[in-house]
Amino acid sequence: MSTIKSSDEHLTLNADGSSKDIKFQANGVEKASISSSGAFTSTTIDATALTGNLPAISGASLTGFTSAQMPTGSVLQVVTATSETATTTTTTGWAASAITASITPSATSSKVLVLADIYVGTSTASVTIGYTIFQDGTTNLGNGTYGLGSFYGVSVEAQGSMNVVSSPSTTSAVEYKVYFNRRDGGGTSTCGQVNRKSVITLMEIAG
Repeated sequence: MSTIKSSDEHLTLNADGSSKDIKFQANGVEKASISSSGAFTSTTIDATALTGNLPAISGASLTGFTSAQMPTGSVLQVVTATSETATTTTTTGWAASAITASITPSATSSKVLVLADIYVGTSTASVTIGYTIFQDGTTNLGNGTYGLGSFYGVSVEAQGSMNVVSSPSTTSAVEYKVYFNRRDGGGTSTCGQVNRKSVITLMEIAG
């Protein structure tokens, strides 16, 4: 074993010359270096050996993080879509609107938070409209009758909001679409409106 030490004074390692670095090697392989400007670089740093206050680090310097490395509850991606298309129905069954968005989860453990702000309306008084979110056109994420929200119309329009968490358990693309119905009364129910944006937002949350 070779040792360099100084018992009574500071140990000075000096790399003379412009832009010369001090390099530390093991078996001929560089493990760390100190540049002429004082920047320390290491191929590996044992996090358990770090103590005291660390200097502030710019977020721009943090690279290489993958979705799998993010802690549970982190937002991994956000998808937003808008629609200004009005869709109508006269049935008590669920009808698809034009308000839709798709997301491809990065992991099967991820959750998807679905947020939607929509416009609904009726053509006649005393009509109840239910609205909900369907996953891939088959899974209703709300109540079977009134979905995730409802509006009792008197020949007017209103704005409705929804939020729900889905567990798609896939890394393939998943579609989320607003569906609506006419629960009672007569006339026509409308979801979406021309010249007014309905918005749907999908947020992948690390599971």
